[in-house]
This record gives sequence, structure tokens and C-alpha cells, in this order.
Amino acid sequence: MKRKLSLRSSGVAAFAGVLCFAASAVFHAEAAKSVDRVNIEYVQPKDPAHQPIYERLKEARALERIRELLGPFRLPRQLLLKVTSCDGVSNAWYDENVITVCYEFLADILKNAPEETLPSGITRQDAILGPVVDVFLHESGHAMFDLLKVPVFGREEDAADAFSAYIVLQFPKEDARRLLLGSAYQYKMDLLDPQVTMGITKFSNVHGTPAQRFYNVLCIAYGADKKLFADVVERKYLPEDRADGCEEEYEQVAFAFRTLISPHIDKAQAKKVLRSWVREVDAPPQRPSAK
Repeated sequence: MKRKLSLRSSGVAAFAGVLCFAASAVFHAEAAKSVDRVNIEYVQPKDPAHQPIYERLKEARALERIRELLGPFRLPRQLLLKVTSCDGVSNAWYDENVITVCYEFLADILKNAPEETLPSGITRQDAILGPVVDVFLHESGHAMFDLLKVPVFGREEDAADAFSAYIVLQFPKEDARRLLLGSAYQYKMDLLDPQVTMGITKFSNVHGTPAQRFYNVLCIAYGADKKLFADVVERKYLPEDRADGCEEEYEQVAFAFRTLISPHIDKAQAKKVLRSWVREVDAPPQRPSAK
């Protein structure tokens, strides 16, 4: 999609079906090609205040980790992952085979993350890693719709949110919980006041409102695993009348993914990546030993 949209303008079960068959040698060969088709670029930031973000991303090999996560997708052409400065605008978008995430957007994630663990169990690490993974997977959703010629029935931004949440839900349970709750946390500022007031034109945006996106993420999560996410209803983060239909909402997303996306995935490789990805990301960077 030739689209340049701000995620802030309004603010890896069923994948097992994707993973349960061994991939053929052809699939493995194409998967290797797919990894080669994902390129990365860390652009030096213009704002000195963003230099620590740039350095930390490179130290953590953040883009390399996202490339690994996208490795199972058999892509028909090159895709570039890029972090760059956006002249003060907090933004992220996919356009013409390039996923761009702004340092300003990442700075906002850091600024909004809590310093201490919340009563819900969300840690500062969760509130950073969750939204960072989400923004790259959300934009990857746009990329897959475009590169794989996937039809989208409904708003593409909602579909990209569902794409991101669905993949995260395929990680081991506790990893999925951390990432999804951390991702939902990014919308918290718009939920502090139960009586939200906003201009009518805000509802014209291609993105849902932050509150809608918050509830959609929690609903897909709860629909996928009512036991794992039971507390989001018990704590009244997700209203019971919405929770009642969340299993059906999740199954709708799962069916769409299995039908439209999974034929383009190396299933054996995806299973391997999903099993260990979060643990490897959480591991401290390996420093060269002194000689």
C-alpha cells in the first residue's frame, strides 16, 4: 500500500495450524531467500537527543531481530526495515516496500513507559518491548497485504492491528501476555478519563481511536485464551458485554490468517522462531571477552 500514516494520529493456538506441518526442502530454500529479501537500515538521527536510542537499537540488534521474526514469510520482493528521524513527527508507516519507524515514535514509547511494575504486572520492559514489536508487526501487516496481494475486507488499519496481535499470540503464553499487555498500555493516556472529549473530525481518521484499539487488542487476546487473559475482564479493563463475543472475533482473525497469510509462511521455520524469539531478545547483549 502506498500509504504514509501516523500510528499516533489516534494514538508470535491458531498459528499452530500454520506450524503443524513440516516444511518441504523447497520451502526452506525459499525461506532463506525470504530472509535475504528483508534488508535493514539504521539511519543516524538528526536530533542528538535520539542518539542513545540509535545506539541502544544497534547494540540490541533490534532490526536484525525483527528481520528474524519476518524470516518465515516467503516474500516475492525486497522489503526494507528502517529507523530514521522524522523532523519532530512521531510516526511509522509502510510505503513502496519500506517500513519506516521514526526515532520520535520510539522516544514517545520510552517516555510513556512506567518506571515501576504496575498492579496489572506490566513492567517497564513490557511497556517498551510490546509497543516496539507491535509497531513493526503492524507495519509488516500493511507490507504483507501489499507484497502478498492479500485482499482486505474492512479498514486496513484494523486488519494491520489484528495481524500484529495474532502473531504475538502465537508466542509462548507468558511471552504473548507480556507483549500484548505492554502493547495495550501504549493507549493508556487516552483512557485515564472515562469521559473522553474529542473533536468530531478525530473519528474520520483511518485509525480507530486509541480507546477502540485498546479494547480490540484485549478482545483478540481474551478470545484467543480466556484463562491467560482472564484478569483483563476481572479487572474490568475489557467490558463483559464485549468479552462475550471475543472468541468469535479471534476465530475470525485466525481464519483470515490461515486462509490468506499462512500459505506464504515456512511453517517449520516459524515454529522455531516463535519458540525462542522473546527470550533471545530479553537476553543481555553479548560483549566481547577481554583478552
